[in-house]
Amino acid sequence: MEKIFSLFIQHIRKNRFYEAHETVEEYWHTIRKSDHPEKEVIRGFINAAVSFELLKRGKKDGFKKVWKNYLKHCGNLDKSLPNYKVFADIKREVEEEKRRIEKIFDSHSC
Repeated sequence: MEKIFSLFIQHIRKNRFYEAHETVEEYWHTIRKSDHPEKEVIRGFINAAVSFELLKRGKKDGFKKVWKNYLKHCGNLDKSLPNYKVFADIKREVEEEKRRIEKIFDSHSC
């Protein structure tokens, strides 16, 4: 799983949001119907990548809607999750990316 999330972050950093989504979604499909303790957090990271892709395509309303889903799943990470540290690092990366791409988007809409 660590390799999946490393690749996810690499895609995010290179603005390959669709690929980031696909990378994590493939794993998520293997656990989505289970009671896996981390499935909702992983779903949140998928939502983050989708929201970035929507913003990249100029769909700011779609971005806002999907970003709310990210926050629902990742807003307050449960410290008892087995991969909490990894998820906290990913969350920091995702939220930094959000600030970065919003600045770019906002500067182009003036």
